[in-house]
Amino acid sequence: FELRKAKDRAHILEGYKIALDHIDEVIKTIRASKTQDEAEKALIAKFKLSEIQSKAILAMQLRRLTGLEREAIENELNELIKLIAKLESILADEKEILKIIKNELIEIKDKYGDERRSKIINHELGKFSDEELIPEEESVILLTTENYIKRTLLADYRKQGRGGKGKRGMTTKEEDVIDQLVSATTHDWLLFFTNRGRVFRLKSYEVPAAGLSAKGVAAVNLLQLQPEERITSIIKHDKNSKDDGYLFMATVKGTVKKTPMKDYANIRTSGLITIKLDEGDELRWIKKTDGDNDIIISTSAGQAVRFNEKDARPMGRNARGVRGARLRPNDVVVGMDVVRDEKQQLLVMSEKGFGKRTLAENFPSHKRGGVGIKAAVVTAKTGPIVSVKTIDPEMTDVMLISKNGQTIRLNLKDIKVLGRTTQGVTVMRLSGTDSISSIGMMSEPDKDEG
Repeated sequence: FELRKAKDRAHILEGYKIALDHIDEVIKTIRASKTQDEAEKALIAKFKLSEIQSKAILAMQLRRLTGLEREAIENELNELIKLIAKLESILADEKEILKIIKNELIEIKDKYGDERRSKIINHELGKFSDEELIPEEESVILLTTENYIKRTLLADYRKQGRGGKGKRGMTTKEEDVIDQLVSATTHDWLLFFTNRGRVFRLKSYEVPAAGLSAKGVAAVNLLQLQPEERITSIIKHDKNSKDDGYLFMATVKGTVKKTPMKDYANIRTSGLITIKLDEGDELRWIKKTDGDNDIIISTSAGQAVRFNEKDARPMGRNARGVRGARLRPNDVVVGMDVVRDEKQQLLVMSEKGFGKRTLAENFPSHKRGGVGIKAAVVTAKTGPIVSVKTIDPEMTDVMLISKNGQTIRLNLKDIKVLGRTTQGVTVMRLSGTDSISSIGMMSEPDKDEG
């Protein structure tokens, strides 16, 4: 530090000396310049000065042009040259450095070497886990189709009225869109399912926290993903929940499978197999069930298939599964959810921002593997269906995210209750070719709205 400071000062003094040696020409150059910037550039060009030296000369007071000041500048420069040589010599000699450190430590000891004033109490320290040191906060986990992931505080999102445009919730590349959002506390477990039929597990706080507009980190930096493998579904496993019940899963080609939750009690860092997939198929949706729930599978053409999960017997993690829905040509599965009560409502959303609430009782339960019935009218105006989700009783809000990264959060009661054979109402206004990318529901409302 002292060497750098001395060199910087010497550099300015060398500039002063050049100016004093050519004082008449310097004054003439300055007077001939129209602006300070012009004078600065002229001095640099004529006397081969640096920008720092030129600025220092222009800022120099007239009194420094006297003979005494000239002598003072030369004396200071000579002293600095000697100091620089001394400091460089010290830095080149390790023994000299250690000697100086020793002398400085002795000086500190002599000055501050009084007796300890604080009292040291010997007692056994408890062991703390990472979780105990991290506050439990409500968070939102965001995942993009390019498998970038981040965690942000739930309170950062504010509710808006139906039909609003929302605000940007994540910076993405043009070809990258937000695919998943999950509401969880920082202490909850998160189960990450991949398109290859594998599952990983992390604590929510292990997902790096980031601001609303941050891109997040690549999932491959958090999980041991294989080439071409990506996360397709995230579910929260509450830290206080038991390992009973089941995981019910569905693929894009309509295959379903039920596996006991206890089979996932211990997940190694390299992941576990959760389903054996046919060629070209991908695992996409996972839900926790109690063994006697109704399942509803929705398709992009607006069809919905409802059946009881008992129609699919429990299978081991390596099993293939059974047919859950029969798809017509060009139709694909866009969602799978659990119906727990006949009075429960479903949230139906289309690609172009149309949505509605409709009653679960409008969808009678049949055997699995059928084509299903209409969940919504699909037109060019609405675009294909992107999601049919059940609304749990504790859910109060819905968050919508578009492909361009716009987000909107609003109260579910603001969305109309309509029949099956309707297209719904505008829930989110979208600009240009933007479309709905992800839908998530949550239970904690903002407390400080104003």
